[in-house]
Amino acid sequence: MKFIIRIAAAVTLVLLAVTSFRAQAEAPYITVASTTSTQNSGLFKVLIPAFKAYSGIDVRVVAVGTGQAIRLARNGDADVLFVHHKPSEQKFIADGFGVERFDVMYNDFVIVGPKSDPAGIRGLTDALVAFRRIAETASTFASRGDDSGTNKKELGLWQAVGIDANGASGTWYRETGSGMGATLNTAAGMEAYSLTDRGTWLSFKNRQGLEILSQGDKKLFNPYGVILVNPAKYPHTKAKLGQAFIDWLISPDGQKAIAGYSIDGQQLFFPNASGESGS
Repeated sequence: MKFIIRIAAAVTLVLLAVTSFRAQAEAPYITVASTTSTQNSGLFKVLIPAFKAYSGIDVRVVAVGTGQAIRLARNGDADVLFVHHKPSEQKFIADGFGVERFDVMYNDFVIVGPKSDPAGIRGLTDALVAFRRIAETASTFASRGDDSGTNKKELGLWQAVGIDANGASGTWYRETGSGMGATLNTAAGMEAYSLTDRGTWLSFKNRQGLEILSQGDKKLFNPYGVILVNPAKYPHTKAKLGQAFIDWLISPDGQKAIAGYSIDGQQLFFPNASGESGS
């Protein structure tokens, strides 16, 4: 009898395991190509559980630089694109890879650097003046160099002040080819300046001698947009599930979740699906 009971118990456990596996395998999910800033800031740890509780849909995030995220979406390897370089996002749609762009949220970029501040940019509210001083003093600058939204913004600032940053590569200008967190680690180790989104900065723990030295310029505005990958171009994408995620992000509940995310009492992102912004 004991043997029969053990067999029955074993069979029950197997059936439960199979049922659980099937439930997990059949659980709906979408793939979102997004940025390291949304991942490193911890925002997705808030948004994904909230959306899953609302919809039953899981979200699998591929967090890379904006340029690489767009390439993934252009290849049909994602259902939704959630990045922060509006010109690239608009081109993605114009080229037929995306359906429509929706404003989701914004924050800003800040220029960080060593407390010694060899370029003398502390307190400047003009990002172009700060960048020009960094170049003129040949002060070490750590760039992501990874075609991310942050990297695109930074290169635009160098171009605006007439500096060929790529031409200075390997001298005072150092490209890490990595995400924001790793680049900030490099900047801290080298006592270098860097451009970072505020969200990643607030969540960054290894600051060492780094601090925010220049901020507040409207040119450092950092908007995030979300786009459904075009199902007419890629029929295999999960358009209905992806649109459900987008609809939730721009809904009052999604916007409230974004607004409620803070670190040490500081809000990291500001919802703007209504079209309002800090620009």
